[in-house]
Amino acid sequence: MQQLNVDVAVIGAGTAGLVAYRAAKAQGARTILIEGGPYGTTCARVGCMPSKLLIAAAEAAHMIDAAPGFGVHAGEKRVDGVAVMARVRNERDRFVGFVVEGVEHIPAEDKLRGHARFTGPHTLQVDGEDGPVAKIEAARIVIATGSTPTRVPRLENVGPGVVTSDDVFYWQDLPRSVAVIGTGVIGLELGQALTRLGVRVSVYARGGSVAQLSDPVVLRNAARVMGEALDLHFQSEVVNAVQDGDEVVLTTREAGEEQAARFQYVLMAIGRTPNVFDLDIEKAGLACGANGVPLFDSRTMQCGSSHIFIAGDANNERPVLPEAADHGKIAGDNAGRYPDIRPGLRRAALTTAFTEPNIVTLGSGYKDLCAPGKPKFAIGQVSFENQGRSRVMLQNQGMLRVYGEYGSGRFLGAEMIAPRGEHLGHLLAWAVQSRMTVGEMLEMPFYHPVVEEGVRTALRDLATELAKDASKTDPADMEPGT
Repeated sequence: MQQLNVDVAVIGAGTAGLVAYRAAKAQGARTILIEGGPYGTTCARVGCMPSKLLIAAAEAAHMIDAAPGFGVHAGEKRVDGVAVMARVRNERDRFVGFVVEGVEHIPAEDKLRGHARFTGPHTLQVDGEDGPVAKIEAARIVIATGSTPTRVPRLENVGPGVVTSDDVFYWQDLPRSVAVIGTGVIGLELGQALTRLGVRVSVYARGGSVAQLSDPVVLRNAARVMGEALDLHFQSEVVNAVQDGDEVVLTTREAGEEQAARFQYVLMAIGRTPNVFDLDIEKAGLACGANGVPLFDSRTMQCGSSHIFIAGDANNERPVLPEAADHGKIAGDNAGRYPDIRPGLRRAALTTAFTEPNIVTLGSGYKDLCAPGKPKFAIGQVSFENQGRSRVMLQNQGMLRVYGEYGSGRFLGAEMIAPRGEHLGHLLAWAVQSRMTVGEMLEMPFYHPVVEEGVRTALRDLATELAKDASKTDPADMEPGT
């Protein structure tokens, strides 16, 4: 068994871990990268890239369905499920290959394969399939162990018909039917994509949430819009599931009544869980939250005042790839130059669900702004139902709500379900990070006819609200029906 002494040990070779490794090396630290699973990031292997490949196929199928609305009539649509999934896997493997190629260029002496766990604040043991392979003494440690799909307890040990989002991208063919459990980003993206590809899909949510939305007006609009595109069941509880041949009999309870339906697959999509539970973190002497994640400073990624840092999905702060990369850079920099700890660049929050319409949140969301102690804020809004370019494209659905601070007029954030929302979200996130005022944003150019004109309409509405007396205004007053 190897005995290693290093400046920095990075646990995990995903997006955050790879960036942390390079950042620590750039600081001149002797650094080792430890990985217990296959190389290739979550994004490339089972996340953002393969899901977008499936969504792209679904969009192609949907365009054929939508064409008659423009007076264009194609022949009979045929979806070749084997070909669809072959392209998803082939292109996915290509993206993974780029990541693996990058790992292969890391010097062999800087890489170690196996599962790492703490044996003390500065010590790790790395175990392979046949037992311990190394003991490591590390002056600093970066935890970048990623996440795995969260499992539904009542769906455990049912049979091969119960799967997670990770399994979808290894399918050889499109299934006949799928029950999706969860209306988060993953559940809605996959549910809508599979529906458009001809799969019978039902989506079940324990509550009434839609993706990452917290604004009640946008949430109601999104529930209606997505409900028109999907067989969507809110306030639904999973009661039981039984494998019966090549199908799963799923029993759910809605409004006090139980109902059973048969599906080829039941897809658990209720989120992802940080991979921190098999690290023996208690031996590192770190204080942890209720979710088992070490308490850390989001500006420095430092766990307490220790020599340990945590980055990416493992810290469960903003589990998306751009944030994982930023976390890794901050953690690696600080681990490399420890004890000289410095805050790193934190960008404006931005999260997108690639449904159609896109569901986007950015900056400070409605729930955050309503928290106790926050300054009063104004709201502007626009519906895309009659927005010019949206109607031209037959994509006239959705709602955008924008938030601004009374007094300063500073733009704070937005929530939306909107056509081309992935692009609108970037523009607005840039404005948040630049600390622009609503007035400054309205001085920017808006071409015609573009979806961005809807942003201008919402900002004008917000400017009108900001001009009112903040002491006499409550955000709830702007909610339709109140």
